[in-house]
Amino acid sequence: MTRKLGFAFPGQGSQSAGMLAEHFVTHKAFSNVFDISKEVLGTDFKKLIEEGTAEDLAATQVTQPLLLTANYALWKAANIDPKSVDIMAGHSLGEYSAYVAAETIKFEDALELVSLRAKYMQEAVKEGEGGIAAIIGLNIENLETICRNITEDGDLVSMANLNSDNQIVISGTKTGVDKAIVSCKENGAKRAIPLAMSVPSHCKLMTPASIKFSEDLNKVEFLEPKTKVIQNFSVMHSDDVDTIKENLISQLYSPVRWSETMHLFKENNITEFYECGPSKVLTGLIKKQFVDIALHSLDDIETLTSIQEN
Repeated sequence: MTRKLGFAFPGQGSQSAGMLAEHFVTHKAFSNVFDISKEVLGTDFKKLIEEGTAEDLAATQVTQPLLLTANYALWKAANIDPKSVDIMAGHSLGEYSAYVAAETIKFEDALELVSLRAKYMQEAVKEGEGGIAAIIGLNIENLETICRNITEDGDLVSMANLNSDNQIVISGTKTGVDKAIVSCKENGAKRAIPLAMSVPSHCKLMTPASIKFSEDLNKVEFLEPKTKVIQNFSVMHSDDVDTIKENLISQLYSPVRWSETMHLFKENNITEFYECGPSKVLTGLIKKQFVDIALHSLDDIETLTSIQEN
């Protein structure tokens, strides 16, 4: 079988205090990316990882540039030619890491963009007025009906991350999400868990953020990607930079269609899947769906070393 590489970059939720500690010691290229990030934003993410708490790392305006930095640091340490990768994708915020890796956006530009993205998202909904929850064990059709009925009654809630066939994240107003949690349990969901995230991403509440963000995004130079990058909004690749930008803007208030994206990896006969970020969230999702793809995470120092040698 021909070796075909697929890379995926995680988003918010993959951060943790003390993450990637070994990488700072063993890979100079990894550490250098954190130095660049500090120069651009003035924030020492290395120190924050080493000394900060989980709560310090969880604030949206910290998490977004932090994860972009961590994802790209792993990519740089791996020293891979993007043209050797068959498909890339990023989960939500991770899509920006994918485009940096594909040499569509400069890392420095992406850092400033995701920092603004986080700022506008945080400003769009007052603290305590938004909600987000993970629903496990309920199919898409049932969950869509529940969300639609609650929204029609006046409390916005919708599907935000379609992570797998039976793991879906919902977001919206706090009242809407609370009502959906109750209804999901009544309708047979195995679990319905509120998530500790400060912003209800990927729902219509993010429309004001998308309008502000579009002005900044359109000022940044984008180049044609050097490999296929599957976008969250369309589950398609585009070489057209205007389409890429439009989809990144739409992504803010639209669902992340991750399950469909992973099926696309499967349909393209990807033989090796690499998660390029801290933790193994995306590896865990694909592991449940596909048994014949070799799964790797660059969170593991041994995996990072071995990919450098190949």
